[in-house]
Amino acid sequence: MNLFSLEGKRALVTGANTGIGQAIAVELARAGAYVLCAGRRTCSETVAEIEKIGASGESIIIDFDDPMAGVKAIEGLGTLDILVNNAGIIRRSDSTDFSEKDWDDVMDVNLKALFFTTQAFAKQLIARNAHGKVVNIASLLSFQGGIRVPSYTASKHGVAGVTKILANEWASKGINVNAIAPGYIATNNTEALRDDPVRSTEILSRIPAGTWGKPEHIAGTAVYLSSAAADYVHGAILNVDGGWLAR
Repeated sequence: MNLFSLEGKRALVTGANTGIGQAIAVELARAGAYVLCAGRRTCSETVAEIEKIGASGESIIIDFDDPMAGVKAIEGLGTLDILVNNAGIIRRSDSTDFSEKDWDDVMDVNLKALFFTTQAFAKQLIARNAHGKVVNIASLLSFQGGIRVPSYTASKHGVAGVTKILANEWASKGINVNAIAPGYIATNNTEALRDDPVRSTEILSRIPAGTWGKPEHIAGTAVYLSSAAADYVHGAILNVDGGWLAR
């Protein structure tokens, strides 16, 4: 038995049009899953990458400007075995200047949408007495405060907490709920930091590995948590951070 095989599984990956979500979608497909690639914009580029490796997937639109959009989508997607909650946004401003809209927008996408999408997924599994895997994308800011990103920090602390409570409630039902906390990965969300020579230097000097991470570094961990190899892993938040939190 190949513990890491996802043959015959159907996976939904949110925020799969670019960056970490795209890399996860491609690797889940490489492991054998049929991947539903969801984004607020088309994920056709991701599907093309999946087809390039001889695997299968499709692009669907889920816009979490409506945090209940994932619930509606799951109701029409048929059987699912794996859910990767990767979709997320970030807004940057000093906490003294932070707006209510920037607070609500981030919390709606990063936390409210994640919870209710996962709830809908679990209800489907429980109704058919099936096992499944949930992989949430947390953050180093699930553990730390960060700078100038108050709603993002609050939302990612929330992701860590939600991961644990859902693991507590659903582990006995055969549903694994875990999370990955990426370090500083070269994606759209960190572009502003990478473009700031002072902040970029400060960040790199703190990372024992000495480099920014790549989306592919997160993808393998997502495959592991989605596979039978992680059947006894519940409520974990795995750091993939080049050693940042060990410093």
